[in-house]
Amino acid sequence: MPDRPDRHLDKEQEMTLKDKKVLVAGAGKSGIGSASLLIRSGASVSLYDGNEHLKAQDIYDKLEGKKEIPLILGELTPGAEEEFDLLVLSPGISVNAPVSKQFMDSGRPVWSEIELAYQVSRGQIAAITGTNGKTTTTALVGEIMKCFYSDVYVVGNIGTPYTSVALDTKDESVIVAEISSFQLETIQDFRPQVSAVLNITPDHLDRHGTVEVYARTKESIGKNQTGDQVMVLNYEDPVTRNMAERANARVVFFSLDHELEEGVYFKDGSFMLAENKTVQTICTEADINLLGGHNYENILAAIAVSHYMGVPAEQIRKGVSGFKGVEHRIEYVDTIKDVAYYNDSKGTNTDAAIKGIKAMNRPTFLIGGGYDKKAEYDDWIEAFDGKVKELILLGATAEKIGKTAEAHGFSRIVYVDTLEEAVEYASKHAVSGDAVLLSPACASWGMFPNYEVRGDRFKEYVNKLKER
Repeated sequence: MPDRPDRHLDKEQEMTLKDKKVLVAGAGKSGIGSASLLIRSGASVSLYDGNEHLKAQDIYDKLEGKKEIPLILGELTPGAEEEFDLLVLSPGISVNAPVSKQFMDSGRPVWSEIELAYQVSRGQIAAITGTNGKTTTTALVGEIMKCFYSDVYVVGNIGTPYTSVALDTKDESVIVAEISSFQLETIQDFRPQVSAVLNITPDHLDRHGTVEVYARTKESIGKNQTGDQVMVLNYEDPVTRNMAERANARVVFFSLDHELEEGVYFKDGSFMLAENKTVQTICTEADINLLGGHNYENILAAIAVSHYMGVPAEQIRKGVSGFKGVEHRIEYVDTIKDVAYYNDSKGTNTDAAIKGIKAMNRPTFLIGGGYDKKAEYDDWIEAFDGKVKELILLGATAEKIGKTAEAHGFSRIVYVDTLEEAVEYASKHAVSGDAVLLSPACASWGMFPNYEVRGDRFKEYVNKLKER
């Protein structure tokens, strides 16, 4: 990889950050990470959260050195922004939130946690976004990088905040980051060596308003890139394919269905890399553990990102062949009385849930429903394709999904109040050869803190079945 001297902070830049008065909005995992980074950097930090019922000591116990910094809970008073030089937003707080607007209206900078981490980190960055597949792709790229580089960090929306490791990175470090649209809303200088946009389908419309705004936000992952850097795009997705027209970086496509003159593609059971009029096989179906077309796309994207991050073909092959997938994404849990249980809690939108049901090769009891992100569920219902024996629904979207299913002629619907009840019902009615799939097509909020907790609970309830 080429050297990136612009990533190296000099003494003057470090002092500039040290002298800043910074308000961090959000006292969750991301906000704590940002505040702790700023504390380590010597900034004057205050922490704000709109939840006035939080306990100060619980927050302080999580901070770097258990430092008791100024804490503002509840409503931020008008004019409070004048005390600060900078606002750092946690991903869960919108740019349209009152705290964001106060700072923006006053002309003060508003950064995402990703921007903050970027400003103080060193090394080379591969950044991956998209509606679906970004966690699997990021994890796979991370494994590939570890086959070749000695100092690798896998961060971002995948679970480890970038801010928690940024100050530990060195010039030789490689950072692989899963980036959400929320984190991209307020980037300023963030510039990865290689960026990737995997796909775009409607998601988070409650936050972004329209698909067009959502897509533009995703596309901004490459807005600061230059011609000597690379943007990896999905040739099969018309939205991402059109991003090539506006890209500042060199565009490299990956394709599941088309043979490309330049790029990464799948052909006759092999994952191929075409570059400078030469073609090489990176790996074959026999080398991989991931199944399904959507995972093949993830592998293609990971190959492209890794190659342009400087990893040789043999190490890419080694990383791909050793990768067994990620937790909560069509994760096999167990087989009990010849009924297979799968945890696809990360299927938080219809497109991801469609991939989940398509991967099933048994008659399936499907558990769905959750937080209402104002999505429609027609395509998901249509994708059942005779595989779904019964649809078990819970959460705020249960009634809406049920009515949609009935409108499409699917009537084998059961409504439950809890996930445990859903597992119990499925276990009593599934017969030998069936599958039970948790693939909600909805976010977990309102019932669980996040999809990870939802998936963990599902696995707990399944494991309890074995005790009977």
